[in-house]
Amino acid sequence: MPQMAPINWLFLFLIFSFTLVIFNILNYFCFFYTPMKTSQQLNIKFNKLNWKW
Repeated sequence: MPQMAPINWLFLFLIFSFTLVIFNILNYFCFFYTPMKTSQQLNIKFNKLNWKW
């Protein structure tokens, strides 16, 4: 079975690294963050339960 030349391994590594970096950059910058408004934060109701063992 023929072996790959070292330059081919380097080229393959560079292609996969470049693809990984581009994929991560696109995922980071395409995420739309919508912060919660203060009115939504104040309407949180807590349900307190007293557990008696």
